[in-house]
Amino acid sequence: MPKLRIIKFHESINEAMTIAMKSNRKVLCFGLGVDDPKRIFNTTKNLKEKFGANRVFDTPTSENAMTGVGIGLSLQGYLPVMVHQRFDFFLLAMDQLVNGAAKWFYMFGGQKNVPITIRLIVGRGWGQGPTHSQSLHSWFAHIPGLKVVMPSSAHDAKGLLLSSIFDKNPVIFIEHRWLHNTTSFVPKEKYFIPLSKSNIVKKGSDITIVANSYMTLEAIKASEFLEINKISIEIIDLRTISPIDYSTIYKSVKKTKKLLVLDISNEKFGIAAEIVSNITINLFKYLKIPPAIIASPNAPTPTSFALTKNFYPTHKEIIIKIFEMNNRKLNKNNIPKNKNLHDVPGEWFKGPF
Repeated sequence: MPKLRIIKFHESINEAMTIAMKSNRKVLCFGLGVDDPKRIFNTTKNLKEKFGANRVFDTPTSENAMTGVGIGLSLQGYLPVMVHQRFDFFLLAMDQLVNGAAKWFYMFGGQKNVPITIRLIVGRGWGQGPTHSQSLHSWFAHIPGLKVVMPSSAHDAKGLLLSSIFDKNPVIFIEHRWLHNTTSFVPKEKYFIPLSKSNIVKKGSDITIVANSYMTLEAIKASEFLEINKISIEIIDLRTISPIDYSTIYKSVKKTKKLLVLDISNEKFGIAAEIVSNITINLFKYLKIPPAIIASPNAPTPTSFALTKNFYPTHKEIIIKIFEMNNRKLNKNNIPKNKNLHDVPGEWFKGPF
């Protein structure tokens, strides 16, 4: 059998960009840092050298204006990929996105569209604190006219980014900082993953876990302990949070009769709450117990290690909650412990720093 090709998440992003730019000269890549020495976690590595400064270029620190430039390019037939090293920086361009890009297709009866892809990076890092570690993806999911994509693996990142770039309307493509050095099987050829279909990462029968982005990895980590303890979980990775693939979630919940939703963001008014609401309204008769949510606390992200080490939910919280939902007793001392590493979740994790 041929050896599976394993590459890193950031390499798959770079590969998708390379394929897209080779296949269509209208694809552009711009943003603060796309041609700096680190090339945004290596995701834009060698793009300027391959495709030239007219198609790959740095921008002024003026997010609102540059988003307007990207929308204008889209309206003229280009396929721009705009990159922000932190999600938080893009908040300055919300007017351009919400009142501009998201509404063109509707306002002009489908005669005009804005095929822009905006890459945003979320997730925590040492000392970044309240204004550089936010995960506000539910904001965008609330806006009609926007697709919101959140890959959790290198394989999905490539296929989803290619689909995003060639979509006719604006796509927000959200990458978790901790995922960039994770690895998975990625085909070398071009492939597209629909922006409407979730992925069943693991099949199970006792409880359904719905997760997005990095929390999918914590769910997989939790499953190792749960399997040893004879609890079978089904893990659904959303891939896109707008639209949400409810058909896959419905089928799973009807089978397991229990639901736990994980989110990398705050619990209030988030994607997890949206899914729980939908399932409660539409599948109430199938549920054996109330659905549950695990997400970040409803507070600004702390900066110091003393606070961050207990702020973010991990596989431990998932295990405890699932034992509780299955009416099983748990000796918490038996849960595999992580060392107190500040910028990675544990020794098991192969992340960027």
